[in-house]
Amino acid sequence: MSSLDKQELEKILGVKVNNLDLYVSAFTHRSYLNENRKFSLPHNERLEFLGDAVLELAATEYLYKNYPHPEGELTNFRSALVNYKMLSDISKKLGFENFLQMSRGEAKDTGRARQVILANCIEAVIGAVYLDAGYKAAEQFIINEVLVELPSIIAGGSYVDPKSKLQEIIQEKNGVTPTYGVVSETGPDHNKVFVVAAYVGQTEVGRGTGPSKQEAELSAAEDALKKNQY
Repeated sequence: MSSLDKQELEKILGVKVNNLDLYVSAFTHRSYLNENRKFSLPHNERLEFLGDAVLELAATEYLYKNYPHPEGELTNFRSALVNYKMLSDISKKLGFENFLQMSRGEAKDTGRARQVILANCIEAVIGAVYLDAGYKAAEQFIINEVLVELPSIIAGGSYVDPKSKLQEIIQEKNGVTPTYGVVSETGPDHNKVFVVAAYVGQTEVGRGTGPSKQEAELSAAEDALKKNQY
């Protein structure tokens, strides 16, 4: 981890930093405290809890004021904005990975676990901005760094859940609802890998993997959409 420089942080966030300790905490993963018992600040989970709520409120208010779409579409837009993959990408783009404090084991992980840590980190930073500089400052940061992604999400149709999209197409085309089944489940409890197949009737139309059944189902639906060119 690079040491947290106040001026550099202010430049990245676009806000005046008053209490630097809040931001140090925001960049500190729980695992770091296990290896650094004398570290005097808390880890970022409470700030993440707060920042998640601030992010959801700011995103919801912005969508309500700027997009005259029905509630269901607005919910899909918001979900696409605040999911862990999108937030981890934004976190990376802002260079937050350079400031993360975590255990040596966590530091080696570059897969989904790292994405989740980065997503949680940006929520914790939003929580820190809210406490340090107020709601308006946090809202402006969210507008500048998160909500700016909305036009490309809408244009690319990535806000549509693959399972919902596949179900809509299959119901219209075949009059049935696709189903999902676990093909295999491997790995220890804390690091499982699920393989799931998507079926139309008895016919397998797609297959996907993921760290949970839900994510494997999404992957299978995505695979079915690609393979069958729906």
